[in-house]
Amino acid sequence: MPNLHQPGLVVRQKSPLNLESQFAVLSDWLTPCDQFFVRSHFSAPELNEAEWRLRIEGAVKTALRLRLEELKAMPPTTLAAVMECAGNGRVFYEPAKEGLQWQNGAVGNASWTGVRLRDVLAKAGVKDGAVEVVMIGADRGVVDSGKKTASPGPVAFARSIPMRKAMSDDVLLAYAMNDEPLAVHHGYPLRAVVGGWYGMAWIKWVQEIRVVERPFLGYWQARDYFRWERTFGEPALVPLSEMEIKAQIARPVHGASVPVGRPYRIFGAAWSGEAPVKEVQLDTTDGMKWRPATLLEPETRFGWRLWEYEWIPPQPGRYYLRCRAIDTAGNVQPDMQQPDRESYVANWIVPTEVRAVVAEDLEPEFVI
Repeated sequence: MPNLHQPGLVVRQKSPLNLESQFAVLSDWLTPCDQFFVRSHFSAPELNEAEWRLRIEGAVKTALRLRLEELKAMPPTTLAAVMECAGNGRVFYEPAKEGLQWQNGAVGNASWTGVRLRDVLAKAGVKDGAVEVVMIGADRGVVDSGKKTASPGPVAFARSIPMRKAMSDDVLLAYAMNDEPLAVHHGYPLRAVVGGWYGMAWIKWVQEIRVVERPFLGYWQARDYFRWERTFGEPALVPLSEMEIKAQIARPVHGASVPVGRPYRIFGAAWSGEAPVKEVQLDTTDGMKWRPATLLEPETRFGWRLWEYEWIPPQPGRYYLRCRAIDTAGNVQPDMQQPDRESYVANWIVPTEVRAVVAEDLEPEFVI
């Protein structure tokens, strides 16, 4: 169980356990397992590996029940991928939105090892009429009645993905994280990894895979984790799926003091959905003069991209640092809060306010 007092983790909720990373401590490309954020909707289930089975049912030719050792005997694959909670950044909404008040640390980048979902589906044989794959976790409970859409009794955490995504290279059933066995609060013994999608699709404690021939309308698909789409006139509900382009500043932190007239390294990370990050830009002026940041290695399709920018504050005073990302599909991080997203997808630019002062006025820990 994660240590509730571990440096780098902020307790957002004790029961069920929800822990946020402090984005300011970002240093390595991979987020250490013990520093990775934890998102839970219900208490973590107590699962016995010897008794646990993965059920594959529904529109398949052969229903299966697989032990973990059988999954580990299949050809393994590793995928580096960002997982971001769809509510990351919710605290920045104006007016305030209901839900856990995540700041900017409900996101992390890890190396996930397991088997491709499509390989497991191939063992069962998918029928021609299948349209979605539903993944169902062992966590179960009643959704808080204080929410606007309480559940009609106990429900499992379950979400579906379309067949085209399920059969891609980008979806794993993972049993290891950063070359370590999954911890309980990260989904032991098996969790979904859905490259490029928000974390609600990354089902933890997976115990059932159900192939269906019509769109899944479970609680977490149709009553939560959705946005409005106005493409055809009247607004229609659309389940959340692909992550949207985003860059965040890790350092300096909001409210920091930096030395005037000296080089200062602005540092952060950027990520996107199906299209990789192509560019990160910085603005250090009120005139929105965007300049390119330096993208750091490694570069992968679904892992985040670290970046840096050398800035020399020209004179004492307050500055508002802004960053934005652009992906290979041409998506640009928006300047302002976007409509029709309920309390999710807070990917607009949030300025970091800093104060440039003469070096003699800095506290010793700020002198660089």
